[in-house]
Order: sequence, then structure tokens, then C-alpha cells
Amino acid sequence: MADPDPGERNYDNMLKMLSDLNKDLEKLLEEMEKISVQATWMAYDMVVMRTNPALAESMRRLEDAFLNCKEEMEKKWQELL
Repeated sequence: MADPDPGERNYDNMLKMLSDLNKDLEKLLEEMEKISVQATWMAYDMVVMRTNPALAESMRRLEDAFLNCKEEMEKKWQELL
């Protein structure tokens, strides 16, 4: 059986390379979209916190309460084991 024409192999290689490139570009685009959304939310949070300083304090208290609760849950979990 004869090997395929070198031109055909080059064409097949080019198609595979373009397909791989397309997949890579799609992945990069998805990552950039995620980063863009995160940056938008960060900017929104900064605007909200600057316009309402009490919110920042409330968020700190909420985070402290969450961390305390998490710590207690971990202790209880360890006691059960």
C-alpha cells in the first residue's frame, strides 16, 4: 500500500494544527471571560464599599462570623471522628 502523498500529510497536519489552535483559543477566551467577570465584580464591590463604608465593616463582621463557625464545625467534626 502506497504512503499518502506528502502534500496530503502536510494538509492533514495543517488541519490538525488549526483544530488544536482553535481549541486553545476557545479555552483562552473562556478564561479571559471569567477574568473579565471577576474584575467587573471587584470594581462593583469597590464602588459599593466606597459609597457605603458601613458595608465594609459589615462584611468584615460577616467574614469573622463565618470563620468562627467554620472553626467550630471543624472541631465538632474532629470530635466525631
